[in-house]
Amino acid sequence: MFDEIHEECGVFGAYQVENASSITYYGLHSLQHRGQESSGIAVSDGQTIQVQKGPGLTIDVFKREDLESLKGNCAIGHVRYSTAGGQELENIQPIVSRGHAGSIGIAHNGQIDNDKELRLELENQGCIFQGTADSEVILHLIMKQTGTLLERIQKAAAKIDGAFSFIVMNEEKMYACRDKYGLRPLSYASYGDGYVISSETCAFEVMGIYEHVDLKPGEIVEFNKGLVKHFAYTQDTSHHMCSMEYIYFARPDSEIEGINVHAYRKETGVILARNDEDLEADIVIGVPDSSLSAAIGYAEQSGLPLETGLVKNRYVGRTFIQPTQELRDRGVRMKLSPVESVVQGKRVVMIDDSIVRGTTSRRIVRLLKESGAKEVHVRIASPVFMYPCFYGVDTSTRKELIGARLSVKEIEDYIEADSLKYLSVDEIKEAAHGLGLCCACFDGKYCSDLYSYKKQLEEDVSE
Repeated sequence: MFDEIHEECGVFGAYQVENASSITYYGLHSLQHRGQESSGIAVSDGQTIQVQKGPGLTIDVFKREDLESLKGNCAIGHVRYSTAGGQELENIQPIVSRGHAGSIGIAHNGQIDNDKELRLELENQGCIFQGTADSEVILHLIMKQTGTLLERIQKAAAKIDGAFSFIVMNEEKMYACRDKYGLRPLSYASYGDGYVISSETCAFEVMGIYEHVDLKPGEIVEFNKGLVKHFAYTQDTSHHMCSMEYIYFARPDSEIEGINVHAYRKETGVILARNDEDLEADIVIGVPDSSLSAAIGYAEQSGLPLETGLVKNRYVGRTFIQPTQELRDRGVRMKLSPVESVVQGKRVVMIDDSIVRGTTSRRIVRLLKESGAKEVHVRIASPVFMYPCFYGVDTSTRKELIGARLSVKEIEDYIEADSLKYLSVDEIKEAAHGLGLCCACFDGKYCSDLYSYKKQLEEDVSE
């Protein structure tokens, strides 16, 4: 409805931590921005693994009595937004397998490119799948390998291609694993006599933790008997952190690969302002929330005052129903309200993080002009979105991306802006100060073999 892009999910783990279910609950609450469709927690008491999960926000799925009943000092949790696999209950994570050799639970963030190939191979070997999520493929792969649990995870991870960070738990041990390209973030930190693991470091800070360790691409970390050991499952690694983690997905108080997300976004605003030295304007506003940091950078660099020109209603969810065009248009007003006294008669620089389909950008520009804005100059703190993502972001075809169909000038006309500028790929890399980034959604340079998705992309590009 709101022309937003969504990341697939977030994972959290607590090892040898008292009241692990409660700690995981707070961790998932901190990661709620990464997925609002479902939430789940699996807990081990050293003998068995209990799991509770359901559709909705973490705060809706779990009550106090639920957490009290999930006893144990080891837990993994998951919040989900579905891209690979639908919204069926069977796809809600963590996924737990029980057998004669014990139980294993998994929570996964990302998207497996060779999911279809691996699923067919596993089905031919007799595996039965309960759902359609690629996370279940990882679990079956682990179960089909031989050796210790660590060895099975190493062998399974070596067979998987694409973007992933996942946490695996049995009754006694916990393992964290990150893909060889480093597309998805994963970190761990000491907490009391144990450890916590998270997709984002913002989940640590709510616990008073300010030091952490990032998993390296292609690395598995074992948590066992109070000890932490690092293992590699491949030497073929690279650094391609998803650029959208910095631009949009991650919370601004998170740190990814040593770079604070707020600082990164602020730097993109500075670069936008440097490209705008001749622009005559009165005020700068950011589209809440992920664009506010870039707006601060733009304002400081340009010397223009930063104003709150748009106010966000935080109680309008992503599942809001909009059966008619009239209600869709009204829906933007329900989520974003212009401050008329701020924008009236002003030449406004509106900072946003991206334009996906263009419909929301057009509605916001119209809102500002209806509230009296004299001019609206739109500045986007990312390059033009031109290609679909196959690493866990819900943009599957070029048809839905306005940047793949129209030129920048045509997009400017479509959204009814007085001017429109984007950052370049080189500029968002500049803001990362040399960190390797995946920019495939902007330049079409994918770091992995896309397998069955390759044909889909070729057909998509040729149309």
